[in-house]
Amino acid sequence: PEQPWLLEVFLTLVYICCEHAFFFLFYFLNHCHHPTALPVGSDPPAELLMENNTTAEFVCNHTDAWEWVYTMQPAYMSIICLLGVIGNSFVLCVLCLQKRRSSVADIYLSNLAAADLLMVSCLPFWVSTIINKFHWRFGEFMCQLVNIVIGMNYYCSVLFLTVVSMDRYMALTKPLSQGRQRQAFWAHGICVTIWIVGIFLSFPAVLFRSVQFFPHLGIDACYLDYPHEGWRLRYNITVNIVCFLIPVPIALFCSYHIIKVILKRQKMRRSNSGSAERKAAYLVLIVLAVFILCWLPYQILIFFDTLDHYEVISGCTWAYVLDIGNQLATYLGYSNSALNPFLYVIVGKNFREQAREVFKPLQCRRKDQCEASGTKQTKSYPSEKHELQERL
Repeated sequence: PEQPWLLEVFLTLVYICCEHAFFFLFYFLNHCHHPTALPVGSDPPAELLMENNTTAEFVCNHTDAWEWVYTMQPAYMSIICLLGVIGNSFVLCVLCLQKRRSSVADIYLSNLAAADLLMVSCLPFWVSTIINKFHWRFGEFMCQLVNIVIGMNYYCSVLFLTVVSMDRYMALTKPLSQGRQRQAFWAHGICVTIWIVGIFLSFPAVLFRSVQFFPHLGIDACYLDYPHEGWRLRYNITVNIVCFLIPVPIALFCSYHIIKVILKRQKMRRSNSGSAERKAAYLVLIVLAVFILCWLPYQILIFFDTLDHYEVISGCTWAYVLDIGNQLATYLGYSNSALNPFLYVIVGKNFREQAREVFKPLQCRRKDQCEASGTKQTKSYPSEKHELQERL
């Protein structure tokens, strides 16, 4: 009975993501370049940064289309920020304050929640910047720091999901393998390594992000300015390989074998054996699937941007699609940080049990207060009724 319910939840999530994807596709095809950049914040449109864009033949004049940036994006990012801060703070409270010893999956998911929380906490800086027409008010240091944190979230997220998929694969396919008891120690070391890798991959934000003054606009913009186009090309290839072509196939391989083992055990009517491991595996599979759905459009646009660099595709239409599509795909990816906590609550039965255990003392305390208040009201009720009767 558990499998159809999970399948229904998964299909619902897929439908929601597809619906958003079609909306984004419809939008930029009907409104259809600043260079596709890091998945960090928003750079001002290249057309706005050209002092005399009429003399630059390679710049397509689509300035009017960027008006949607000033209206839709601040509200959208504010919602993501609010939901993400509340949801990921809740997840961290549950996973860090639980009384039972944290599993390896809990360690990875808590680090994933921490990365998401850091990312959504930086979005208000970009909300303020977009509202002020890309004028950056927070100085050079914050320009680099905010973009490092936002970029690091993407790299760390895909790596955390990959290692947690590998852990679920080992837990289900090789439950008796040696060293399982020591994996919590190694998990902490792996998490530290992933954070270091995420910081390293975000380093272009330190090297090439700076606050630049654009006199014709009268703004100081936090702008990503590569010294040479080759840097952008190398970065795009690195993102495609390190953050997609390597980790995602590994995670999908593990997911395939996880599903295979689960179906085999259900077929053999051994659904009760390893129930906790299966429930954790279901959660990891759905979180991974939603992550891929949210970030796949961005990876595709990064690839097309590389083709554009080599002039395999060219023209104003493609430039427009890449420019607007990059913005839409980036913020679709940001929404993943707000979705994860809700997936834990909807799909993660073990997580719901952990949440009840963590907040049970608070519930009991409030219940005792209510009972005490109720007793007091019951005792005072006859005297109040008698006083009212005397007044009547």
